[in-house]
Amino acid sequence: MTIAIFIGSLLLAMALGIPIAFSLLASGVALMWHLDLFDSQILAQNLIGGADSFPLLAVPFFMLAGEIMNVGGLSKRIVNLALALVGHVKGGLGYVTIMAGCLLSALSGSAVADAAALTALLLPMMVKAGHDKARAGGLIAAVGVIGPVIPPSIGLVIFGVAANVSIAKLFMAAIVPGLLIGGALWVTWAWLVRREDIVPPPRKSLAEIGKAFREATWALVLPAIILVGLRMGVFTPTEAAVVAAVYALLISTLVYRELKFSQLYAVFVNSAKTSAVVMFLIAAAMVSAWLITVANLPGKVVEMLQPFMGNPILLMAAIMILVMVVGTAMDMTPTILILTPILMPVVNAAGIDPVYFGVMFIINNSIGLVTPPVGTVLNVVAGVGRMKMDDVTRGVMPFMAAEFFVMFLMVVFPWLVTVPARWFSA
Repeated sequence: MTIAIFIGSLLLAMALGIPIAFSLLASGVALMWHLDLFDSQILAQNLIGGADSFPLLAVPFFMLAGEIMNVGGLSKRIVNLALALVGHVKGGLGYVTIMAGCLLSALSGSAVADAAALTALLLPMMVKAGHDKARAGGLIAAVGVIGPVIPPSIGLVIFGVAANVSIAKLFMAAIVPGLLIGGALWVTWAWLVRREDIVPPPRKSLAEIGKAFREATWALVLPAIILVGLRMGVFTPTEAAVVAAVYALLISTLVYRELKFSQLYAVFVNSAKTSAVVMFLIAAAMVSAWLITVANLPGKVVEMLQPFMGNPILLMAAIMILVMVVGTAMDMTPTILILTPILMPVVNAAGIDPVYFGVMFIINNSIGLVTPPVGTVLNVVAGVGRMKMDDVTRGVMPFMAAEFFVMFLMVVFPWLVTVPARWFSA
């Protein structure tokens, strides 16, 4: 009955068109009434306490860094480097998209920011070259999924805070899985374009490649600073976010000089608006998380999943399928915030590595960004690329299937995540 009241009130509020943050508060109030615990002071305390977290400061700073990178020219130079390296091969612009997406993921950690930048920069080039616009848009949307996986990742930060798992370990464990997803997209694109009759642009000279690399060097240094700093214990993930934002600001204004001081106000306001939405969503979710614990919903979920508890692989598969279904109707951040306090006790009871689970959970939620009908990244690509949503959805299907294949491959073979995680964390 408790589970039904929580889920029912949440879905009803969302069906009425109430924003998800307020829907979470409504479901929390409904649970309070059901448990005879309603107290406005408890509601306010959990709401404020939900956002009062030092690790969560990483979210607005990484968002600011991503905004600065797109306006300040760092994203453009990453794309130019990828063009110089692989733009000349058959279907080269697709490989450029994948390579640039992986590099941008190591800069911003946001699927929406990466998808918007890639769509604006590469979609017109791919269409002009003769590629099917729906397929090109679908590839860009699928590449955007890598953004929340390869560190720094806003999704991993939110999960780490919600699950009380080391964010630094999550960052290190997500590197190889993110690259595996990129590899799957590479193979899928190669299969799809093998019969296309498109003449690629001429190969760049070594001098042109060297110039593109020199121009992108300042952008490429940033992920190295973040990962080495985290690995060596120089700074925390939150401090890494500040470093990323300050570094991007300095490079954009003093080195590339594409970000004018007159533009700074708009950049800060845009990132502040986005951060405010996410932070309020997190704060509202913490009210529900507290009530979920009080109502012992995790214990009830453990009982429901008891038949799978003896087999971690089957349990992970069942959880991944559940998250897949939820991801078709809900955005990434609320899914993380709602399901994490419910699923983590199940994962701990089954003896599954919480870092491994966190990476798999974020991968699944990231792919949910391109699963219709809600797919946020699909909407971004359709909007920026001036495409119909149906066309982007049709184009993303083969790439989405490849990403789900890689995800379930890591469910069957957990060492694909755990072994590289030990290498980077050792």
